[in-house]
Amino acid sequence: MSPNYHSRKLDKKQRRCLAIIHSECKIEPLTEGVSKYVAILNAGLSTGLTEEVVLETAEKYGKINRLLMLPNKSYCFMECFSEEDAENIVNSMNGIAEIGQKGAVVYLGYFVELPSAEDSNWLKPVPEGLILINDFVSEQEEKDILAAIKTEDVTDVDAALKHRKVKHYGYEFIYGLNNVDHNQPLANGIPKECDPFWDRLHEFSINQGCEFEWFTPDQLTVNSYEPGQGIPPHVDTHSAFLDPILSLSLESDVVMEFRKGLEKRSVLLPRRSLLVMSGESRYDWTHGITPRILDVVMTTHGNLTTQRRSKRTSLTFRKLRKGPCICKFPTLCDTKINELQNTESTIDTGKAALLEEVNVHKVYDHIAEHFSETRHSPWPQVTEFLKSFPKGSILLDVGCGNGKYLNCNPGMLNIGCDRSCGLLKVCSSLSYQTFRCDCIYVPIRSSSVDGCISIAVIHHLATKERRLMAIKELARILRPSGRGLIYVWAKDQNANNKKSSYLRQNKSVNKQKTTEMQQRQQTQQQLEEQAKESPVALPVHTNRTEFLQQDVLVPWKIKSASSQQQPLEIEQSTFLRYYHVFEENELESLLEEVPDVKLVRSYYDQGNHCAIFEKLA
Repeated sequence: MSPNYHSRKLDKKQRRCLAIIHSECKIEPLTEGVSKYVAILNAGLSTGLTEEVVLETAEKYGKINRLLMLPNKSYCFMECFSEEDAENIVNSMNGIAEIGQKGAVVYLGYFVELPSAEDSNWLKPVPEGLILINDFVSEQEEKDILAAIKTEDVTDVDAALKHRKVKHYGYEFIYGLNNVDHNQPLANGIPKECDPFWDRLHEFSINQGCEFEWFTPDQLTVNSYEPGQGIPPHVDTHSAFLDPILSLSLESDVVMEFRKGLEKRSVLLPRRSLLVMSGESRYDWTHGITPRILDVVMTTHGNLTTQRRSKRTSLTFRKLRKGPCICKFPTLCDTKINELQNTESTIDTGKAALLEEVNVHKVYDHIAEHFSETRHSPWPQVTEFLKSFPKGSILLDVGCGNGKYLNCNPGMLNIGCDRSCGLLKVCSSLSYQTFRCDCIYVPIRSSSVDGCISIAVIHHLATKERRLMAIKELARILRPSGRGLIYVWAKDQNANNKKSSYLRQNKSVNKQKTTEMQQRQQTQQQLEEQAKESPVALPVHTNRTEFLQQDVLVPWKIKSASSQQQPLEIEQSTFLRYYHVFEENELESLLEEVPDVKLVRSYYDQGNHCAIFEKLA
């Protein structure tokens, strides 16, 4: 064992790191002896460490079967091929190796086991409909195709494509739009060197019993990648191209990553292989290539290693679609999304109050106790806002719920109000000062409070006019120079390519059994039937997924004893709450219509659009 491993100099730092890992992961460190489970104690995803860097460094000393990089953690884990590999890695790296963005020395430790986590992307099944045909073309065919397309002749390189070389045949693929112009065919068709592929693929599909319907392609995009280049995650536009999409890899291997919500799959595309994306893999998963020099790959022996990239040429074959897409995958379907976006809201003023009564107020009275159990921790930026007020200030929390913000600043006079009797009972049990009212008619004297907040309330109001009335009430009760804070749900739950906690709580669909999936589909159908009882016809949102429309009904399920035994049945334990989820800048636009206030700051916080405003003197 490394002499550094037990040195007094490292003991204090190691003990602190080990204590954190033990507390968060509930696994025991190994104080004596060696195990094949090793942790890098002070470097992980949150410090900028990557899988490639870990493997490139560690595999110099031993083989690694599994690498576990936990989200937002400053540590990571390795399952080594053997205890001997583990000991070699620890001896060679502990207190010596400098890895990561800051080049900090790393400390390693042994553990009894790895923490519970999902299996490696390499061990999970590939997306349904994804087919990889190895050695689809011969070495001679590869040479013939490369000679025909001559990517080295490309001199006009688009900077927006990160300087990679691109050529088009049949029709130009318009990046940015991810589409083609049907009225502008190119003079050069797909090279004749590709002609033998189509009978070969048709024969393969028959022999393998593939379900995709094959068409000879009429569009080809050729990409030439230098090491370190990639392509962002995307889906080939549904309405532009038929199913399937084909990708032929030449000159080099590469790892392609497929994503669906929180699900991720890594697929190695060998040189001269053909990737067929059909069905779910074509319509419901994005695919992309991460820009990097090294790829993490799994060997035939089952251990992880790194593979250095070289120049690669890819040929993507597509067949143009004429007409809208009719697929069953709405999340990434431009046809479905455009239909929803072009549909005007069906909520008129006469039904707005009734919708709120049935699908907001009554629902919260039913779910008050369970709702309160799920709302414990104040959000940090709301707490920061509340603590910015001096001692003796008066705060009104409009829509206070279970009152979790009424004690963030004990130096203030904290008062809450809510429409839900059930939630007010919770506040009363905690001795909070609260009263009942509607947020668009607050019985408080004008210019009488120093601060007010409205957290996750205004998105329950069914028309723009009513949302504006609620904001004007907040402004009315503020004293001159008083400040207010508003939080509303955002339609985009994946801003800046960072998933909100709402999306991150989505459970892995691929872990569910087929029978469970069928039951969930039945449940969704039942919810849609239940939605017909709403005063306004609205779509039922699928929880923990991206929003496709602004005005939706969102299910809330109460877990009762009976529902635990039959978790997918609705009985009377699922309720539909109305939401108007906000587009970017929509909240700021409403504040512009409120007289005598100015916007101090607007920001995005965990799936919410937020705004701080001030009452003018």
